[in-house]
Amino acid sequence: MRGRGDRLEAALAERGLDRMLVTDLTNVRYLTGFTGTNGAAVCGPGLRVFLTDFRYTERAAAEVSGWETVTVTGDWLAGIAERLTGKVGFEDDHVSVRSLTKLQEKLPEGVEAVAAGGAVEALRRVKDAEELAAIAAASKLADAALAATVEEGFVGKTERAVAEAFEGHVRAGGGTLSFDTIVAAGPDGAQPHAEPGPKVIGEGELIVFDMGAKLDGYCSDGTRTYATGDPGEEGRRVYETVLAAQQASLEAIRPGEKGEDVDGAARKVIADAGHGEHFGHGLGHGVGLDIHEGPRLSPRSDDVLAVNEVVTVEPGIYLAGKLGVRIEDLVVVTDDGLRNLSSLPKELTYVD
Repeated sequence: MRGRGDRLEAALAERGLDRMLVTDLTNVRYLTGFTGTNGAAVCGPGLRVFLTDFRYTERAAAEVSGWETVTVTGDWLAGIAERLTGKVGFEDDHVSVRSLTKLQEKLPEGVEAVAAGGAVEALRRVKDAEELAAIAAASKLADAALAATVEEGFVGKTERAVAEAFEGHVRAGGGTLSFDTIVAAGPDGAQPHAEPGPKVIGEGELIVFDMGAKLDGYCSDGTRTYATGDPGEEGRRVYETVLAAQQASLEAIRPGEKGEDVDGAARKVIADAGHGEHFGHGLGHGVGLDIHEGPRLSPRSDDVLAVNEVVTVEPGIYLAGKLGVRIEDLVVVTDDGLRNLSSLPKELTYVD
């Protein structure tokens, strides 16, 4: 994990900071490998210090390498403050006003706390080989779990029962969920974030199935829309439009491309089909230790794609009271385009 600390140190120099105090636990894990519930990291030129309390001394010894580990036995904030010098960046997007005030009261004379939220998140956008392998494994597990769930059938079961079946397959494969599973049948599919409920899945419906698994702390995200018999002319037409939109946006992904332009490739296909007002969310987002992180693919995103960023590509059309269709792949940006981590077929699949 020391290499990630080196990247953060370089970023501090660009921001004119002497130290960075990292307290968000996801960012702490990214830098140090620590998976407990209380920890902080202080990074600076030649300095790598990880702090925790007595409960996690043994865990830190097993998980943290390349960082000096300190067990704080007294005042937690005082233990952190005594290791800070000069201009110190703190995660203002995670630290409460109360916590900041208490920390400032304990800072040595001459130490200045400076808002530096997003510094670690910016580094997390570009994944290393270990991270890419973990995300790919999570995606493979989720796809296998969904394939097994499809084999067991949908018709006559409740949305909740189908979701629980998928979740059982994920856990049997050694994973956990990266977010709450969405199984939305018929008109429920018109809600992009529908919750699976007691609705019994019938024949001739479109089923939006949005799912993900987590392995070794890293998430996956994918969506397929299935049909339980003929969904009708409108349903088939909407499905083909979404599939064409997704293909257009996949072809637009390359290093140096803006998030808004990749989003626009899909949005144009959907608008040209007369459904512009029925695609109300962004095309995609980054995935890693968090299910939603940078970069963003949306009409207002000025994020520029870089090699080894991982993003979802998930256009959709939602017709209130009728149906919804979303198709989502998880992809890695490569030198010449992308590598698709999603393996399930995308032609309309019929499920009993």
